[in-house]
This record gives sequence, C-alpha cells and structure tokens, in this order.
Amino acid sequence: MTENVKINRGLKGIYFERSGVSHIDGAAGELSYRGYSIHDLATKSTFEEVCYLLIHGELPTQDELTAFDATLKAARELPDQVYDIIRATKDGHPMDVLRTAVSALAALEADSQNVGPEAFLANGLRLTSQVPMIIAAHENIRNGRDPVPADKTLSHAANWLWMLKGEKPSEDAARLADVDFILHAEHGANASSFAARVTIGTEANLHGGIVTALSTLAGPAHGGAAEDVMKMVHEIGTPDNAAAYVKAKRKNREAVTGFGHRVYRAEDPRARHMRDGVKKLGEEMGAPEWYEILQGVVDAMKPYARHGLNVNVDFYSGVIYQLHGIPMDLYVPIFAIGRMPGWIIQCMDQQDSNILIRPLTLYNGPDMRPYTPMTKR
Repeated sequence: MTENVKINRGLKGIYFERSGVSHIDGAAGELSYRGYSIHDLATKSTFEEVCYLLIHGELPTQDELTAFDATLKAARELPDQVYDIIRATKDGHPMDVLRTAVSALAALEADSQNVGPEAFLANGLRLTSQVPMIIAAHENIRNGRDPVPADKTLSHAANWLWMLKGEKPSEDAARLADVDFILHAEHGANASSFAARVTIGTEANLHGGIVTALSTLAGPAHGGAAEDVMKMVHEIGTPDNAAAYVKAKRKNREAVTGFGHRVYRAEDPRARHMRDGVKKLGEEMGAPEWYEILQGVVDAMKPYARHGLNVNVDFYSGVIYQLHGIPMDLYVPIFAIGRMPGWIIQCMDQQDSNILIRPLTLYNGPDMRPYTPMTKR
C-alpha cells in the first residue's frame, strides 16, 4: 500500500502554500520583494522602507514612511526585567540570550498575548526594535559595560551600531549595515520562516513564532555561514594561500564555506552588494587583504560554478562584521535583526489563511506484533 509513496526528504521541491511576499528564481539567480528587484532595493531603498513594503505590500508614501519610522523608534524600550535576564545569562551564546529575552518579553508585556491581525503587527514592530537592543545590551553587559541607551533620532541600522559600540557610526558604515539588513530581510520558506509558520499554525502568539524562528536560525546549517566564512578566512591567512586551500578542500571532497545554496544554482543575487561593501570598507580601514583573500577563493572556485557552487550572500557578510570589530558569535544575531520583517509577514500570512501544518512520515518500522511480558523478555 505504501510502496508507491514518494518521500521528499527535507520537503525539497514541495510547495506548501502560496505567497506574494518574495520570489526566488534559483536558476537565474534572481530575488524580489513584492515584485521589486533586490538590486533596486539594495541600492535605492532603506531598511525601514523595505520593512513597510514587506509587511504592507506596497512602497510607502513619505507620510506613511514617517509614521512607520516613528512607530519603530518609539518601540526602542525594554522592560528592566529583560536587562536582569541578560545579566543572569550573560555567559551564554548570544543567540541563546536573544531567544531567552524574546521569550521573556512574551511574559512581561501583556500585549504579546493578543493574537489578532492588528496585535500581530504591533507586536512585530515592537520586536523589530527590541531585538537589536537585546543583542547590543548583551554584548555590552558581558564585557562589563552598561547597555548603551537607544538613540531615537537615528535610523534602525545606525542606532544598532550606536548601541553596539557606543559611538555614532559614519554615514557609510550605517548605510552598509542598512544594506545588509535589506538583503537578509526575507527569503521565502527558509527553515526559520517555515518553522515560525508551523508555530503560528497552532494559533500561538507572534512571540512564540519568533522564538521558534530564532531557535531554528541558530543552527549552523541555516544561520551560521557568515561565521564559518570568517573562520575560513583566518585559516587561509593571506591571499596567496587561497588557491591551495580550495584545491585541498576539493581534493578531500570537502565543501568550501560560502559557496552553494539550497535554492540558487547561479550566484546569489544578494552577494554583489556585500562584495562591493567589503572592498570599499576594507580599503577605508586599511585592511584590503580580507577582500583579496575572499576574491582569491572566488577565483579558485570558478571551475565549479557550472555545478551550482556559486558564492552566496554570507560569503561577504562576515568580513564586514570583522572589519567593524564585531565578535564572530554575533554574526547570527545580526542575521536575525535583518530577518525580522520577513518573519513577521510570514507569521501574519500564516494567520490570515491558517491551517495546521501537519505533514506525514512513512512508517518503516516492525510489523504489528504481540506484546511480550517483562518475565519473558
């Protein structure tokens, strides 16, 4: 009866829902949000504007963007108890601290328990502002410093760098962080977004969905690529070693970090914007060798591009963070800052036409058999 059942491990190639949020053409290497090319958004838009676009479906007017931005800035507050929780867990991994703090917010903020569409949006926007606050506060607390209060005059990206480092970022640094957030804002039914939808499918609140997403993103197979690339760059050491490093990896049939993607067969369309940023930032900070090492790896990997092993967005992100002096264990939390609007709209879409997500597993265990009493085992 079950012999003809096809198993799609990892649900690969399975469409479980319709979505008008983002479109990915893996063969052509194209990505769009709500019909707008990622290239236009990365070069012409801001993270706040992209948040509005993803959540509301259209680009905002100036008045709409001003009101939306004001809502985000007003939400840059955390209960005192959250800072106590961060202090109590300061020695943990930043993703564990972030997940714990978001879970605590569900218990500390009464509005988090509301599950109507308007409440989902309000809770989502509040969390979008609170997540970078939690990450920055933890980084300061674990290093013996007081948290840096949010600056409600700065953009989302600039305020993140301000809270993290306690100094106002340059316009270029803030813009590069802004682009990084835009590029990571949404990416279809990736593992963390799908996991969040599974949670919302049970009629859970938005905080529950975001906690699920954070837990899933923390896995190295999903959110850890940027950190792994930076480890690779340190291992290579100099641009002259890149070709030999790649040759040794391929000879041993080992993957080269930052190449290949579950959905893209061509180059990840987001990569070019991070590549340009790495080159410029490296030159400005007197450390061009990081970019040169990356490009050495890219050149050595060119023969494998026809097999779908093209560079992905996280190949360049880690070096940008490194140039800013950001610890490697913060790379995945930074990914979470950018992905917040994507998770929010995925949760809202799931709620809008909800159905419990309940796939099947094909049983391949023993046939039915009689129970054996303890005395006869």
